[in-house]
Amino acid sequence: MAGVKPLAWALAVVALFGVAWLVDLATLVTLNVYVILSILALSMALVWGVAGIFSFGQSVFFGLGAYAYAVLALNGQGSAIALGAALLLPVAGAALMGYFLFYGRISDVYLGVITLTASLILFHLVNTVSGSDFRLGEVALGGYNGIPGVPPIALFGQELDFAQLYLLSAALLVLVYAGLEGLVRSRFGQVVAAIREHELRAELLGYDARAHKLGVFVIGAAIAGLAGALHAAWGGFVGPDVFGISFAAQIIIWAQVGGVGLLLGPVLGCVLIQWLTTWLGQTRLADTNLVLGTIFVLCVLLLPKGLLPWLRERMPGRDGGAA
Repeated sequence: MAGVKPLAWALAVVALFGVAWLVDLATLVTLNVYVILSILALSMALVWGVAGIFSFGQSVFFGLGAYAYAVLALNGQGSAIALGAALLLPVAGAALMGYFLFYGRISDVYLGVITLTASLILFHLVNTVSGSDFRLGEVALGGYNGIPGVPPIALFGQELDFAQLYLLSAALLVLVYAGLEGLVRSRFGQVVAAIREHELRAELLGYDARAHKLGVFVIGAAIAGLAGALHAAWGGFVGPDVFGISFAAQIIIWAQVGGVGLLLGPVLGCVLIQWLTTWLGQTRLADTNLVLGTIFVLCVLLLPKGLLPWLRERMPGRDGGAA
């Protein structure tokens, strides 16, 4: 059985990339959304699942990354600089916010409320910056209308088409997952897990819980910002809804449905919920928010660990890996 898991991962990676040559363009565009949002889900898997930090702030960092990419790309700075800014701005925001949260000993539900408040503040702030007076360089922020015409990512002077952007997103998803799995298994990840289980005990053993939690928070922000930049490049548009409470809540639902304790749990939840959201939007059988709220409540009551941990517990010969 030792070789089953590497073989399964190899087949999954081949399928992830191979699908680009097997489906039509419209399907590939939709799949690209799933891949990009799965990267965002991995940031939640790290922050909440690994470190135990219940944060509504992943949508904040996703939105900051999207806006940073859009503004710099439209100002002609090039994809490399725009992507760099999409990582650095969320990192700076997370470092500033996290310093006051963790060194101020804010935790649990209060941390969730504060990060949710930050999301709502940015949502209302971005909505108000409409008109010709609100510009960054040559780019009008657009307020509630958002920023249209965001250019795609360009590599070596060549703009990527939808198929190439999918392959880039898939490659980044694999790299982010592999990096996080390595982080979880590293000494740093083990200390973070110990802090999650019993923070006071870890501090009595000499570990700085605040510094470790801040480090995880910043890494999660960078991953969310990367996803935001990819999403802006994919859709050619970014608007204030990326900071909205509905999107912030969806990220929490992904993690709860898929399973917070595993890196792949929020990814599974993301794919399932996004597929369901798309299907409900097309069929109009029920209100999407009502359905998602019901699913969240049922998962909390009936599957508190999430779907993927529940399935793993019923698989023969399971192991306790970080996947």
